[in-house]
Amino acid sequence: MWCISEINQEFRERMYDVLDLYEEPYDPQNPVIGLDEKPKQLLEDKRKAIPMTLGHIEKYDNEYIRRGKTNIFMAIEFKAGKRTTRVTSRRTKKDFAKFVKHLVDKVYPDAERLHLVLDNLNTHNESSFYEMYDKEEAERILDKIKFHYTPKHASWLNVAEVEIGVMDAECTKRRIPDKDLLRQEVMAWERKRNKQKKKIDWKFTKRKADEKLSKYYV
Repeated sequence: MWCISEINQEFRERMYDVLDLYEEPYDPQNPVIGLDEKPKQLLEDKRKAIPMTLGHIEKYDNEYIRRGKTNIFMAIEFKAGKRTTRVTSRRTKKDFAKFVKHLVDKVYPDAERLHLVLDNLNTHNESSFYEMYDKEEAERILDKIKFHYTPKHASWLNVAEVEIGVMDAECTKRRIPDKDLLRQEVMAWERKRNKQKKKIDWKFTKRKADEKLSKYYV
């Protein structure tokens, strides 16, 4: 989790905000969406792997060739079992703004407001939209979303980290040599998970937080 000696008022308020949000009844008009990103290094095997045979696992050489870096955006509506991903070359403010606009206009066009749970990365704020779009368009998008920030050093409260862990285990924690292949693999994984409507059973409630952490409150 994290090393901690005391929890201040701001930390507690942010934690409560996120945990209260998670405990609210499911409302498709006001979806709760964890949003995060995952850097991914593109790696190519220097030598061809030896395929798996009966009684023998597939064998990889330790040496590899670096082919650059990419980024994977993850948005998970964990109560609905719905996730949205996007592979980008970078994770700048403009990339973040475009991904959120995609959520607003294409993924959730009929929603009243998207409640986005995020960490404190410097791209995760309103300035990203004004940098990418004109004032009218930026305000249109921002009017459809509400940011809910995890406390500093407690990004584990974001359900998106759980889903990224699943994506790594099932899809991306291996050598992938180019961006196009990575995009294909991630999209195939996303379609499968969405078809199965895989949800996250979040267990850490505000009550449990108080039981475990109240002695650190100041």
